[in-house]
Amino acid sequence: MQSVLNALRVLEEVAARQPIGVADLARSLELPKSSAQRALRTLHEAGWIRPAAGEVTRWVVTTKALQVGRRATGELSLRDVALPLMEELRRRIDETVHLTVPDGDKVVLIERLETSKPVRIILALGTQLPIHASANGKAVLAASPPEVIGRHLDSGLEEFTDSTITDKDRLLAELARIRERGYATNGGEWRDDVSAVAAAVRDESGTPVASISVNMPTSRMTPEASATYGTLVSETARQVSAALGHALEHTPSTTPRPGL
Repeated sequence: MQSVLNALRVLEEVAARQPIGVADLARSLELPKSSAQRALRTLHEAGWIRPAAGEVTRWVVTTKALQVGRRATGELSLRDVALPLMEELRRRIDETVHLTVPDGDKVVLIERLETSKPVRIILALGTQLPIHASANGKAVLAASPPEVIGRHLDSGLEEFTDSTITDKDRLLAELARIRERGYATNGGEWRDDVSAVAAAVRDESGTPVASISVNMPTSRMTPEASATYGTLVSETARQVSAALGHALEHTPSTTPRPGL
């Protein structure tokens, strides 16, 4: 019985302080380090926790734990759902991953997981990105109903770089391509040095409530990287959407490169 109680206490502490290592966990709960380690191993084998960003010394809860909480409370925080899956995506590709939410004619950056690579794109939390000139924004726009798209088109399409789409018909065609392949791209449309791929996150009603993106310097966004990361970010967004109650949909698939 004590081992079960220890495991439950450890799970609660990981959820409250993730990512957390065994030493901090043992100290916080006043448990022997060996007992904390056993509880972590049990929870990991049962699928309740996982290593943070591949580091076996720090732990975070999985969506299994989050789903149980959702059933109990009837709701689940977008950030709580998205972060573990974003961590997994970053671990696989080691590029910066963003979470944004729509706000009028923009999307706002609310979470950022950075790459370990020395050359990276750094945007402050709270940064507003134009909905028609960013991968995150176009992903949300493509998933929006026609009347919402129409309002954005009628409000004007500001030009930020030579690559920005400012023609209504071109943007409509781009949104159709996004819906067909399951993810949006941005090749320097907001800033010349920033490129990204992104996919929309939908809630239970199918409304786009967020988008997840992989971001990198334009010099690293090759056509091959765009296709591979687009497939991966689309899958991540669908998993987050499913955790929020949205029924899974079939999207075009591309086999990622080995090792990703």
